[in-house]
Amino acid sequence: MNGPFDADRPIGLRERKKARTRAAIREHALRLFREHGYGATTVEQIAEAAEVSPATFYRYFPTKEDVVLQDDFDVLAMDALKAQPAGLGPIAAVRAAMAEMLASLTPEDLDRFRESTELTLAIPEVRARAVDEFSRTIQVMAEAVAGRAGRPPDDFAARNIAGAITGVIMAVTLPGHQMKSEPADMFASIDAALAHLEAGLPL
Repeated sequence: MNGPFDADRPIGLRERKKARTRAAIREHALRLFREHGYGATTVEQIAEAAEVSPATFYRYFPTKEDVVLQDDFDVLAMDALKAQPAGLGPIAAVRAAMAEMLASLTPEDLDRFRESTELTLAIPEVRARAVDEFSRTIQVMAEAVAGRAGRPPDDFAARNIAGAITGVIMAVTLPGHQMKSEPADMFASIDAALAHLEAGLPL
């Protein structure tokens, strides 16, 4: 999720090559998981299928779990958040950005999203890693919220808002809640959680 605020600058050849490599690794990983199962698939097998070295795999994805969890959807969401009107409050802006992102996804995008969600639900180590990913989400969300308000990236209030937004999202997507793998259902649950937060969390 590096550089969500650089979306307006032209993408160079090096960046395009890196994006293609990352996408190829993830595509082959998901295919191998379907064919052989997550547990039976090794990083070495994924790297070989993607025609990269294991070291290159780890440059793009710190763990095998990350190849399931890290995708371009969070970057799209941050870009959409950045583009929301300045007068929109942070929670309303996040809701609008997520709605825009969902509307922009192709059927192939939705299939990948669904597959990643199903793996997250089914594989304990992926679920555990997902909790770590939420920490990263808070940081990126805080930077986005602060940027919209013209504040520094480490702004205290922006980080608190990001923590609250991420917290209600966690509440409806982590195990223990009836999380669904259909993207539309998941986004509807997230939007309902954000609406509750926007209303002041009434009981």
